[in-house]
Amino acid sequence: MADKLKITLVKSTIGAIPKHKKTVEALGLKKLHKTVELPDNAATRGMIHQVKHLVKVEEI
Repeated sequence: MADKLKITLVKSTIGAIPKHKKTVEALGLKKLHKTVELPDNAATRGMIHQVKHLVKVEEI
């Protein structure tokens, strides 16, 4: 496993269910095509799995 994950919001949350909108915001993503670096742990992986259709993930 990598130390960090680079997560980019590639699809809009307009029309997404409210739980997914809150998950994307909890990841620190507010605008389209913005990127955050988060630690690679089980909690982060779980959130990514929930919104995998909205984000792009790269291992750093």
